[in-house]
Amino acid sequence: MHSQSFGGLVTLLASASLLVACSRPAPAPEPVRAVRIMTVSVGGIETGSEFAGEVRARVESRLGFRVAGKLVKRQAEVGQRVKAGQLLAQLDVQDYKLAADSARAQVAAASTNRDLAAADFRRFKDLREQNFISGAELERREATLKAAQAQLEQAQAQLSAQGNQTAYTNLVADVAGVVTSVDAEQGQVVAAGTPVVRIAQDGVRDVVFAVPEDQVAAMTVGSKVVVRPWAQGVAWQAQVREVAASTDPVTRTFAVKASLDDQQSPALGTTVSVAPQDLSRAGVPVVKLPTSALRKDGSASAVWVLDPASMTLRSQAVQIATADGNEVVIGSGLTPGMLVVSAGVHVLTGGQKVTVYQERPTSPAAGAPPLAIRSAATLAVVPAVGSPAPAAK
Repeated sequence: MHSQSFGGLVTLLASASLLVACSRPAPAPEPVRAVRIMTVSVGGIETGSEFAGEVRARVESRLGFRVAGKLVKRQAEVGQRVKAGQLLAQLDVQDYKLAADSARAQVAAASTNRDLAAADFRRFKDLREQNFISGAELERREATLKAAQAQLEQAQAQLSAQGNQTAYTNLVADVAGVVTSVDAEQGQVVAAGTPVVRIAQDGVRDVVFAVPEDQVAAMTVGSKVVVRPWAQGVAWQAQVREVAASTDPVTRTFAVKASLDDQQSPALGTTVSVAPQDLSRAGVPVVKLPTSALRKDGSASAVWVLDPASMTLRSQAVQIATADGNEVVIGSGLTPGMLVVSAGVHVLTGGQKVTVYQERPTSPAAGAPPLAIRSAATLAVVPAVGSPAPAAK
């Protein structure tokens, strides 16, 4: 009886030992992650809107012939500086010379008819004084003379107009400037008014740039802009003189022209950057965060906010207003004083317990007193860009 009880006890102990040997060890607790923290504060915007622009002449004329014809010679070349009255191109003048000769012959014929009518009028006037003819006959001769005189004047006017047509076969510059474009070549038949040469007149220069639809309302005539050539380390002051009333059908932007001073004479076509003062937001108080602090929470942007009492994280949705260099401007969702995780946000979860990452102190130089290790509470308040650092306790 006692031997059977002892055997059962041994069997029970062996089974318990086997179960303990086969059970898995309890998992180790997840280590508390250290995170970088920054304090939300109000700072100023440092960047503004800039646009690419081009230097152009205030007045750029497209010159063409006032008559049609075949282009037989072109003296103008792109980039050439021309003076007022300088010959730029020529048309075939042969047909216009023939037309002028025809008009000259008509003048001669009308002059002969006028002289004949004048002689007849004198003879009939003498006869009327001697009462050999009636007054009505003399009046008919006078009317014939007036008609012949009118025909002569008409022929002379046609000859003068034809002479102008002949002169119009020469295209001359009406102002001094620089040839910026040539739109017709020798041998081409051009219609009257077809642009052949484009000339940028000497004088005041304009900076032309395009502004998107959502910002053109802030552009006003007379406002100042800062112009900086890309190839030079200088800055020019310009003034907006014209804002387009309609958008470009292709780019959907509005063209803006700003005039430079007479003393500023950059080369035509110079590429510049334009910073309008009307669109500048420098110094506007805003809340800014580094891009490393943002993450996606569904379709919204969010940041991790640290609760200093429990040292746990919670998700806070934010609205991004714009960018400022390598930082983003927060439109809503944060208030100054909040503690926000500034790095490693994609490996954190809501409610997670964390510690504040502490920088390792650098080794002191020989003979220098050792640096005191700052506390986690001091490191938890890291100032935002542009805000003063808090004093260590």
